[in-house]
Amino acid sequence: MPEITMLEAIRLAMKEEMERDESVLVLGEDVGIYGGAFRATEGLYDEFGPNRVIDTPISESAIVGAALGMAIMGYRPIAEIQFADFITCGFDQIVNQTATLRYRTGGEMPAPLVVRAPSAAGVHGGLYHSQSPEAWFAHTPGLKVVVPSSAYDAKGLLKAAIRDDDPVIFFEPKFLYRRAKENLPEEDYIVPLGKAKILKEGGDVTIITYGSMVFHCRSAIDKLEAEDLSIELIDLRSIMPLDKSTIYDSVKKTNRVILAYEDHKTLGIGAEIAALLSEELFEYLDTPIIRVAAPDTPIPYSPPLEEFYLPNEQDVIDAVHRVIEY
Repeated sequence: MPEITMLEAIRLAMKEEMERDESVLVLGEDVGIYGGAFRATEGLYDEFGPNRVIDTPISESAIVGAALGMAIMGYRPIAEIQFADFITCGFDQIVNQTATLRYRTGGEMPAPLVVRAPSAAGVHGGLYHSQSPEAWFAHTPGLKVVVPSSAYDAKGLLKAAIRDDDPVIFFEPKFLYRRAKENLPEEDYIVPLGKAKILKEGGDVTIITYGSMVFHCRSAIDKLEAEDLSIELIDLRSIMPLDKSTIYDSVKKTNRVILAYEDHKTLGIGAEIAALLSEELFEYLDTPIIRVAAPDTPIPYSPPLEEFYLPNEQDVIDAVHRVIEY
C-alpha cells in the first residue's frame, strides 16, 4: 500500500469496517454528500448510500443521542463531531446516557458506538476549534478514550474501537491529519485499546505523551541524543484504559519522568499519571515529575500567540535538562 496520511487511514478504517459489518453506520454534520469538514468520510456516501452514511442537523446532542439509540438497536454507529470543542453540546448524551448504559442495565445492554472528534490546536482555529477535551471524558467511568499519533495507529485503533462493545471517544489531532504519513499493511489489523507503545527505548528519562505531542517529543529526542542522553518515549495511544504496566516498567528503569500533553496543565491527563506514580512508585523516583503542557488560558486566535501558547520541542528539551541536572 502506498504511503497514506492519518486522515486517509481513518477513512480507510471506516470503509473497511463498513464492508466487513453491515451494522456499522456513520452519522454527523456534512459526513454524507460533502464528505466531512476534513474529508474524513469522502466517498463513503457514494459507496454505502444515505441509509448508512447519514447527514444530520447541527445538533451534537441529537447526533450522539441518535447514535446511542442505534447502538441499543444492534448497530455499531460512528458519530462524527465536526470539532471536538462542540462535543460539549452532546455532553449529557455521552456522560449521563451513553457511559452509564451498561451499568444501569446490570450489564445487559452494551453501547457499541464511537464518537470521532477532530481535536487539539496547531491549525490556527482559535478557542472554538482548538481544544483538547480528553481529560473530561477520561474522568467518566464507562467511556474509553483514544488519541492516535500515527496513520498506522489511527487505522488500527479506530477498527478496534468500532468492534468494541463499549463506547469509545476517538480524538483525532488535526495537526497530524496530513503530517503523519506512512505505509500501511495490506492485511487487516487492529491496535488493541488500552495498550501503550514504546516508540523509543532509553535509560535516562521516560517521556510519556500522546497525540500531537508525540511529533514534538520525537524532534526533541533527536537533539537530546546528540548530548548522549538516552530517552525512553511512550505513546499512550489509549488515555482510558491507561496502560499502567508499560508506564511503571519504564519508570522503574529510568527513575525520571516527563509528562507531555497539549491540554491545559492543571488537572490534565499528566496530572493523573503523576499522582499514580507518586502513589505507586514514589521510591523509584529520583527527581520531581515534570509536566510539559499548555497554560491555563483559552487558546489564542493569533498564529504567533498560538505558537507561543502551545508546548513544543524546546519545552521538552528544557524539561529533560531539568530532571537530568536535578
